[in-house]
Amino acid sequence: MFVGVSAICFDFGSASPIRALPISERLLLTGLIFAGTGSLIAISPLGRRSGAHLNPVVTLAFWTQRKVHWHDLLGYLVSQFAGAIAGTLAAHALWRNQAVSVSDGLTTPAAGVPDVLAVAVEAGMTACLLLAIFFMTSHHRTARFTPLLLWLLITVLVWQLAPVTGTSMNPARSLGPALIARNLGRYWIYVLGPLLGAATAAALFSLARHTEVLTTKLFHDPRYHSTMGTSLPTGRHHPRSGPAPTRAL
Repeated sequence: MFVGVSAICFDFGSASPIRALPISERLLLTGLIFAGTGSLIAISPLGRRSGAHLNPVVTLAFWTQRKVHWHDLLGYLVSQFAGAIAGTLAAHALWRNQAVSVSDGLTTPAAGVPDVLAVAVEAGMTACLLLAIFFMTSHHRTARFTPLLLWLLITVLVWQLAPVTGTSMNPARSLGPALIARNLGRYWIYVLGPLLGAATAAALFSLARHTEVLTTKLFHDPRYHSTMGTSLPTGRHHPRSGPAPTRAL
């Protein structure tokens, strides 16, 4: 959130050095930075341990696949919302007037966009995001490439659809700016939309009867023990130590 809001300040703030560029190009740059930061976190040591969900609906979606215990779900939700608020507050403190000029990265539907349409767009984008995660983490060979696909997917969604809803797909991402900017009036869109998207993704994924999510980690690394459910090896295997440990729920 700190890097993402900073990118919004740089690209769209009142003193932005690239204000002369077309909005489309600035949106593309913002998407690359915002999504790229999440992907880098996923392959970092911290991300390899936690799974780097960063998004409550991602953890909730894995929970629907019986890969997350309820107490892990609660812990992750608290952490995700707290992190989003802290990151936004840090960006606000650093950029001050620039942050205020972009409402601290607030996501809100564009003028003339009905709330129902905004909810539908957020639901559709979230469903696409989660289906990509589900299918990528359903195969041994593709699990490690999940951050790369998400970087490209989220970048395109921001580039093309941010003018409609702000492209949130994440209740925590929208809550931080809404609280700091004191603008919670339409925050419900960014809760309802992603939740509907998560339900849709889970329902569609269930139609793939012979496909199962293998891991909750967006980047699977056998050097790090998984904190949640996985069917992939999660520790270094030694011939004398028996099978690599796993934790399946």
